[in-house]
Amino acid sequence: MGKKVVVGLSGGVDSSVAAHLLVQEGYDVEALFMRNWDQALNGDALGNPNLDDEICPQEVDYADASKVAGQLGIKLHRVDFVKEYWDYVFMYFLDEYKAGRTPNPDIMCNKEIKFKAFLDHAMGLGADFIATGHYAQVERFEDEVQLVRGVDGNKDQTYFLSQLTKAQLEKTLFPLGHLQKSEVREIATELGLATATKRDSTGICFIGKRDFSEFLKNYIPAQPGPMMTRDGSKVGEHMGLMYHTIGQRKGLGIGGAGDAWFVIGKNVQENILYVGQGSEQEYIFANEAVVTGLNWILDIELKPMETLDCTMKARYRQPDVPVTIEWIDGSSVRVKMHNQTKAVTPGQAAVFYDGDVCLGGGFIHEAFMDGVKREY
Repeated sequence: MGKKVVVGLSGGVDSSVAAHLLVQEGYDVEALFMRNWDQALNGDALGNPNLDDEICPQEVDYADASKVAGQLGIKLHRVDFVKEYWDYVFMYFLDEYKAGRTPNPDIMCNKEIKFKAFLDHAMGLGADFIATGHYAQVERFEDEVQLVRGVDGNKDQTYFLSQLTKAQLEKTLFPLGHLQKSEVREIATELGLATATKRDSTGICFIGKRDFSEFLKNYIPAQPGPMMTRDGSKVGEHMGLMYHTIGQRKGLGIGGAGDAWFVIGKNVQENILYVGQGSEQEYIFANEAVVTGLNWILDIELKPMETLDCTMKARYRQPDVPVTIEWIDGSSVRVKMHNQTKAVTPGQAAVFYDGDVCLGGGFIHEAFMDGVKREY
């Protein structure tokens, strides 16, 4: 038998094919299904009513994972990380919204659950490596490990893996990194895997198919306030700043003639949501940001007066932009964008690249345009 790998089997097609490829490569493969959310327990934890138990169909996913494990002839473990998920992902999610920022729980889930709690548990099972179905690559050298974009540029997930450490990556395999999504579907279909035609999951598990605003109301009281233009005209009412993000178009409830309306800013202290017509509103753009909570995957140590030229992705689907990074302190940097960039939103991740190599990243704390702070 080869080295032992425990693969995170989620009940989706990506992790299913990842497990198959590892078996084909001669690894000693076992699988682990992570249960991260308990709707009834977590609802009761804050005194909220039990929400719809079918919102997060984990039992369906577990049944699919069991079928795939049976088809591949590998052992499947089932482990609860409900407490860890609540403490390190969901509470972060709520705290960020309470502060008026837009969080990215997927990044924290990877950092705290999939590559920490899961990794620790797998090591306890005697694993040499863990593996997941992420579209990313790990390149190993004699004394170095790099996180590299997946070959499928449309599915690359290095943005969501930017908070991982070198130590975590050294113990991680990404079997799908060299494949296109279409190839993964083809492999699953040829094998007749139970998940071959299963749709990809979208959104956050604990919200599921529920309306986002309705879900959030169960945990954070809504604070209605004015929806205003930058010239001081009131054009409507918002139900809470937490329900809106910079550049948002849908769900504003503003009609009338002219271009579509977009969210262009927030005033958290006065509970004002700023909106404007047209997707190219100047207030949506920034050319500088302060990024905190830095995690460098490579051995990068910026010092005072030093700079680093690279590219940055400020949102998952946003193209890279060339930037110059300047030192502020050990955990913060000032990022100067060479071109003005749309929707540089506090709370979202700023991820840095040198070509296809992910250098690491942090979280956007403040955004500026020509030295003037944006009210995001």
